Amino acid sequence: MHRLQHLANRSLIAGVFDQSPALVRTKARETACLVQSLRLKTQGPVEQYGLKRFSTAEATVILRENGKMREKTLTMDTLNPQVKAVEYAVRGPIVTKAGDIERGLQQGQKHPFTEVIKANIGDSHAMGQKPITFLRQVVALCSFPELLSSPSFPEDAKQRARRILQGCGGQSLGSYSASQGVDCIRQDVAVYIEQRDKGVPADWDNIYLTTGASDGIVSILKMLVSGQGRSRSGVMIPIPQYPLYSAAISELEAVQINYYLDEDNCWALDINELHRAYQAAKEHCHPRVICIINPGNPTGQVQSRKCIEEVLHFAYEENLFVMSDEVYQDNVYSPDLQFHSFKKVLYEMGPEYFNTVELASFHSTSKGYSGECGFRGGYMEVLNLDLEVKAQLVKLLSVRLCPPVSGQAAMDVIVNPPLPHEPSYLQFHKEKSTVLGALAEKAQMTEQTLNTVPGIKCNPVQGAMYAFPRIFIPPRAVEEAKSLGMSPDMMYCLRLLEETGICLVPGSGFGQREGTYHFRMTILPTTEKLKVLLEKLRDFHIKFLKEYASLEEPKR
Repeated sequence: MHRLQHLANRSLIAGVFDQSPALVRTKARETACLVQSLRLKTQGPVEQYGLKRFSTAEATVILRENGKMREKTLTMDTLNPQVKAVEYAVRGPIVTKAGDIERGLQQGQKHPFTEVIKANIGDSHAMGQKPITFLRQVVALCSFPELLSSPSFPEDAKQRARRILQGCGGQSLGSYSASQGVDCIRQDVAVYIEQRDKGVPADWDNIYLTTGASDGIVSILKMLVSGQGRSRSGVMIPIPQYPLYSAAISELEAVQINYYLDEDNCWALDINELHRAYQAAKEHCHPRVICIINPGNPTGQVQSRKCIEEVLHFAYEENLFVMSDEVYQDNVYSPDLQFHSFKKVLYEMGPEYFNTVELASFHSTSKGYSGECGFRGGYMEVLNLDLEVKAQLVKLLSVRLCPPVSGQAAMDVIVNPPLPHEPSYLQFHKEKSTVLGALAEKAQMTEQTLNTVPGIKCNPVQGAMYAFPRIFIPPRAVEEAKSLGMSPDMMYCLRLLEETGICLVPGSGFGQREGTYHFRMTILPTTEKLKVLLEKLRDFHIKFLKEYASLEEPKR
């Protein structure tokens, strides 16, 4: 109201110099009446008038002359259509429903279960996994350097914290870092990659720290998308895929090129399928990039060295940029398998390949044995980028200033863990082995249990954190789902949630061959809770088959 009085006076004064004295006095009386009227209208309890009495534009925004409220600028009609096209099944409608049910349980609503078991997302700590002590110690020391004088922290953790802080502006985790990340952490990442790949050289100038792996993946895709019509960039992604890829492709208006993994061969990548997808896509877009997830999400397979070599040769021949999502590189459970990085295989294929194929590989704090999703730490290594394009990448990354520096510190611990001669090594090694050992046991238990259920077939969970079993859905259930306007596996997962409290993600959210149905579940719940989940799932599936029973036998 004081501002309204001020504005009225200002308007009055502005007219003094071109109005007669009598007219000025008349207008002054009119303005005073207007102000008094508005003051009376807005006097009274705040509950009655809300924020109106504090508004700075009371005289104009209460109602339009025609009595209608101001229309919204941003509506579903004016919303960016690419945003509407984005879908992210991992946090989709099933998860929203699960949250509603969970809140209802807390408020005393009755359900056939007492808790919601969320097996929809790879969030290790939310599922009860304990943090790695050494990682948290280093980040705590970086966050609160006063603890560096505390005898409660081991010396090797203090040494790492001091080194990280020396690389930060003002020796504080609260300062911005360079857009590519803290230099000493990028150097540690390069050393880690060299050790992982048995001596393959790594240049820390090719390392970019990121806000989780997702940030790096989207940044590289932004660089690659261009053209219009048939020249529009095409992005080859595996089906099933992690929905980040399809979501980013939709948002960027790129063209999604599906290549199907071979479910009958443990989700292997078939080079013939790559050629089929590529040739078909050339008719309507310009394929420029191929994305691979290894170990697989949601499929849990670990690609062989031979398969990786075939993919790299294919990319070399077709002039494709390679994006290798390797965030699960520590999560390999089958004893006869091992992780092969795309970079190492590329190096072993010879200089003609290693010095020419453009490759971006990604890693993260969120998976592996640490499961530190909330820190949003990650890195990418980008090889063979044109120097001018590299400058453009740095420019693009500078727009978001820098990744969270606490996440960068967490990433440093993962690539620079305690060494055998250091005081924290034994505890660190025990904690890491316990986490990975438990995941290996749960992977085997999940596969074996699901394969005892009629109408469910689950490939071996060789790596990562998920099972992606194929489920038989009777024709009557398929028809009912279609009548409800939803995919059959969506209806299945909704029913499962409502009747058992188990939250899974339908396979349609990841992509699947026409006529097949799946769901993705994490193997992250504790062993006891995972047993309960699998038992409830088995009972539900058998009941579901009986409810929609037909003469057709379940497909195995």
